[in-house]
Amino acid sequence: MSWLPPDEEDEGFDAWDESDARVRPNPKGNRPRTKQRPGHRDALVGRVLAVDRGRYTVLVDEGGPTEREATATRAAELRRDAIVAGDRVDVVGDASGEEGTLARIVRIQPRATLLRRSADDSDEVERVIVANADQLMVVVAAADPEPRPRLVDRYLVAAYDAGIEPLLVVTKTDLADPSVFLADFAGLGLRVVTSAQRAVPRDELVPLLRDRTTVAVGHSGVGKSTLVNVLVPGAGRATGVVNTVTGRGRHTSSSTVSLRLPGGGWIIDTPGVRSFGLGHVRAESILEGFPDLAAVAASCPRGCTHLLGSPDCGLDDAVAERELNPDRVDSFRRLLASLAAGGPSW
Repeated sequence: MSWLPPDEEDEGFDAWDESDARVRPNPKGNRPRTKQRPGHRDALVGRVLAVDRGRYTVLVDEGGPTEREATATRAAELRRDAIVAGDRVDVVGDASGEEGTLARIVRIQPRATLLRRSADDSDEVERVIVANADQLMVVVAAADPEPRPRLVDRYLVAAYDAGIEPLLVVTKTDLADPSVFLADFAGLGLRVVTSAQRAVPRDELVPLLRDRTTVAVGHSGVGKSTLVNVLVPGAGRATGVVNTVTGRGRHTSSSTVSLRLPGGGWIIDTPGVRSFGLGHVRAESILEGFPDLAAVAASCPRGCTHLLGSPDCGLDDAVAERELNPDRVDSFRRLLASLAAGGPSW
């Protein structure tokens, strides 16, 4: 006796054949999503030179026979990652650099350093400014506009936090004597270069910048872009004048751009700023920038702030015993105080 229903007994097993079944199509008309991403083993390595509204200028085959600048966008998986000037990235697609072509950044290579800032001291969300710089050139004017020591303090804090060596350039020294201003930084061992208003110290700066990646920062109107234009002929960075009423410079450079120095190395010009938040920086990061002080501070009581007046701070004992330079300790504490004070950075 057959086990099939009477009306299907004569059809054999055809009633169970699903080969002609209708399968509902994918409504988006694409393949199912997968978490596995392509390896992009054929990706080219490039240096990000500039960022403009979601488009990245990338130098491909740097120093090679086919060196060229290509325009790229970011891959979808990098949409939450900051890509900034100085980054080394992997690119795929059309990286020929020809007009109308567009490559795609698929990976950000490990960064050696990161220069960061926050919107203000209460904001712990960091904003990456530049990647892979090894020198920070802080440009400040001796006058017109007046120097702002606290803003310079903050630049130095950011440099020590990032592990970047600072360099201080004082412009317009023909308008005012910068010695009083420079006395605040005497203990830091900073390399200082000075210049008159119309005499850029190119011969002195070129050896200090050669074969390094230097990021130039400074208050608007201090002459930073003028310096860059002299160091990199044809750079064409916009320059401006200081408002005679407010004493403030007008923002001229509106973007961050990497420029190759004729003698070797790179300089990254950044827009002028009037504030520099440090909400993301810890005091311990500043101490790491002073190895000699860190060795002494290791014996301080737990929770020591190392500020002036801290009970049983080892720095005070070392100064009293002439093991440390008092000017250096004072300058270090000035940076700590600037970080602890919060508020406006001018």
